[in-house]
Amino acid sequence: MEIVVSGIRPTGNLHLGNYFGAIKSFLKMQEEYKCYFFIADWHSLTTHPKPEDIVQNVNTILAEYLACGVDPEKATLYIQSDVREVLELYLYLNMNAYLGELERTTSFKDKARKQPNNVNAGLLTYPCLMAADILLHKAAKVPVGKDQEQNMEMARKFARRFNTIYDCEFFPEPQSFFLGDKSVKVPGLDGSGKMGKSEGNALYLIDDEKTIRKKVMKAVTDSGPTEPNSEKPEAISNLFSFLEIVSTPDTYKYFDEQYNNCSIRYGDLKKQLAEDIVAFTNPIRERILDIRQDTEYLNRVAREGAERARESARKTVEAVREIVGFKSGR
Repeated sequence: MEIVVSGIRPTGNLHLGNYFGAIKSFLKMQEEYKCYFFIADWHSLTTHPKPEDIVQNVNTILAEYLACGVDPEKATLYIQSDVREVLELYLYLNMNAYLGELERTTSFKDKARKQPNNVNAGLLTYPCLMAADILLHKAAKVPVGKDQEQNMEMARKFARRFNTIYDCEFFPEPQSFFLGDKSVKVPGLDGSGKMGKSEGNALYLIDDEKTIRKKVMKAVTDSGPTEPNSEKPEAISNLFSFLEIVSTPDTYKYFDEQYNNCSIRYGDLKKQLAEDIVAFTNPIRERILDIRQDTEYLNRVAREGAERARESARKTVEAVREIVGFKSGR
């Protein structure tokens, strides 16, 4: 089976964008691939979170992954910091990375612009750590969005460079992919862009019914179409994207026809959309609340996942040490 690796930073609760953009595909991937899904707590250190927040956020993501249906018996689900081999491989990759290429990455430039008083080395070498996460398991495929494609190209570059420097064919070049005909972009509720935690436009899987209804009813709209079959502006198109994701085809068709004949009532659309989102998230929310209380189960999943991940990681790092010139087992 081909190996798939994917990680997520523990920076708060998962939202519908996370679910439909990634986790829904993970549920299929775990049936078809050998999957390693990890919680990237080391990556979160670039923003200097409080120690207690790291623990809480890691457990939050772990519980929500499990509640969404990620099966620890089918996929290896682990916490990044439990697999220390990541850091050794990170070191080797750093030694072969160049300052100029790291400074030119879009992710570094964006972060440096957003946090000018905290441009740390971790931000600069983020592509090296991401590559270590991927190459550690010799992944063939990595499900990522377009915003991470440059970092994926860096991972491929680092794999090629290692193979070239040491005259070997050890690391495969990981490929970006998504499961299905097209990637799913879940819009935010503010009329533009995609759903995100930092944008403040997200619907979280843990949101209760009242919160969901309130957020949806505040979604941006306009005064309505003035000509039949007119093109939907972005804010309205976003609402229809939500309908397409969570509602039935008949519901989507009904409101689409209402829009095209200029009789649509956005209040009715948003009420229906809110009810459909509530119907979808309620079972997940109930499972999240149950799992979060079961710390023994969460600890067992993390421990067993770390054991399987380290088994894979040790083989890679031991081989890398030999290739680089360090003898293992001394």
